[in-house]
Amino acid sequence: MNRNIVIHWFRQDLRLADSSSFSAAIRLGAVLPVYIYDEHNAGDHHIGAASRWWLHHSLNALNKSLNGKLSIHKGDPKKILIDLVQEHNVKAVYWNRCYEPWRITRDVKIKKALEAHNTESHSFNGSLLWEPWEILKKDNTPYKVFTPYYKKGCLELNPPREPVSKPLKMELYNESTTKLSINDLRLIPKIKWYKTLEPHWNIGEISAKERLYAFIEDELVNYKQGRDFPALKSVSRLSPHLHFGEISPNQIWYAAKSIEDSDDQEHFLRELGWREFSYHLLYHFPSLPRDNLQTKFDKFPWVENDVYLHSWQRGQTGYPLVDAGMRELWQTGYMHNRVRMVVGSFLVKNLLLHWHHGEKWFWDCLVDADLASNSASWQWIAGCGADAAPYFRVFNPTTQGQKFDPNGEYTKRFVPELSAMPNKYLFNPWDAPREVLQEAGVKLGKDYPKPIVDIKLSRLRALEAYQSLKQ
Repeated sequence: MNRNIVIHWFRQDLRLADSSSFSAAIRLGAVLPVYIYDEHNAGDHHIGAASRWWLHHSLNALNKSLNGKLSIHKGDPKKILIDLVQEHNVKAVYWNRCYEPWRITRDVKIKKALEAHNTESHSFNGSLLWEPWEILKKDNTPYKVFTPYYKKGCLELNPPREPVSKPLKMELYNESTTKLSINDLRLIPKIKWYKTLEPHWNIGEISAKERLYAFIEDELVNYKQGRDFPALKSVSRLSPHLHFGEISPNQIWYAAKSIEDSDDQEHFLRELGWREFSYHLLYHFPSLPRDNLQTKFDKFPWVENDVYLHSWQRGQTGYPLVDAGMRELWQTGYMHNRVRMVVGSFLVKNLLLHWHHGEKWFWDCLVDADLASNSASWQWIAGCGADAAPYFRVFNPTTQGQKFDPNGEYTKRFVPELSAMPNKYLFNPWDAPREVLQEAGVKLGKDYPKPIVDIKLSRLRALEAYQSLKQ
């Protein structure tokens, strides 16, 4: 029996299949599987509440697949890993890379500390199709526009590596003492608000694979058009599984490539490309979560209005599609991508509230809260980021609802007080005649709020604010 003891440090890769680090560690010796809950280094981007709930269940699923041998720790990873190395005479520490700036800084220090203790350390790509430093323009500068990044950068490189199966044989090292249990991490809050999330998700590596193949077999066929309609089952809902590494992008990429080429397939693969682009931006512009990529927006005249912000957060803006999206987020930990664009545009353009407010709220409420995607997407919708939507493009929540939720199925599901409203007035109830409102049992300002801003006037105000940047 090979008695080399190797730590595989689980991070955002809570799976056994297609894990470059875990597979390499298994080949080297007996693996001590470790998870460290790091509150020490994350700073402002410590994991949000909804993501903590998901993490709890994902760790339980991983621990089950490891026959209960996952070693759980909490604290500073550098100290914990050095202690484990010394306690168990560990030969090497392996992990899959993460790309958040604070993790990169931390991991560099850990590698140096391990080297000082004569312990090998190796990191692998376990969460991206292409490394951020692999894709650069001819002048060796990073891309800031998605299409050339994806077409000239990604697709002209070697294709992503093909995924590998879970190791057939695993020798797992048994610690002599038990450290912590998953419950000891206290990821689940005492107030049971998360009960509304539970019916919407099955968590863990097995569930991630089931969701992937259900999407590929039954739902991808209508992806190109259907992905814009929130009432349809035409999106993968794989983002939280992908964020926590319950499934790899390589597994998703090749599952999609396994079917016949189509526009639906191409558009889905392109969405994986957008995720890669977000990581590309975060790696090359590590201040992305806080600083405008387009520095002219540093002078943008944002307003502060707690009433507006609270109304937006709680889905009480008086605009039904916006409110449906915000309530979907609150109740499920998720929001359909089309609706994310609508609620984001409403926050930063119609309410003139800083995109930081949206980024922070999504970070706490999303089960798929991902620093790269969340930051890049909020900068995109605000108009201040790379490849950003033009600032003058303001999503009208009324016409967006009429176009993409024409039967009102999505909106009425999350705004049930309007369930009896005829579709003609569902997205603009303020225009409904008194008798229509009475018949629907809706009194504006009591059963459902009146609009907190005028959509046309607020759009003009936003455009004036944008013009002020040019002066």
